[in-house]
Amino acid sequence: MPLRIETRQLEDVTLIECEGHLRLGETSSMFRNTFRESVKAGAKKIVIDLAGVEYMDSTGIGELVGAHSIAGAAGARIKLVRLPEKVANLLRLTRLSTVFQIHETVEEGVAAF
Repeated sequence: MPLRIETRQLEDVTLIECEGHLRLGETSSMFRNTFRESVKAGAKKIVIDLAGVEYMDSTGIGELVGAHSIAGAAGARIKLVRLPEKVANLLRLTRLSTVFQIHETVEEGVAAF
């Protein structure tokens, strides 16, 4: 399944909504390019909504780690929201749940800034 990404503004927060598979190949580069463009455009507060992500492999996890690094280098911050159980389990297993701020809803993620 391809990845669909929509980006929109919620006041001063950039919301990146993902739906589909985040894995090796075109979908990972689509995510990376979308994230980089958001940061390049000046986004400093970014919420990544993963509710629609049905599958994520190690490359997808790597893209999240890369996004974290890109954000840090640009003085931006990111929050992950609405993680499907499979994605949440992957982040727990890799201990990345201690690196990312994870919230149940978009509203909680936005309010956490």
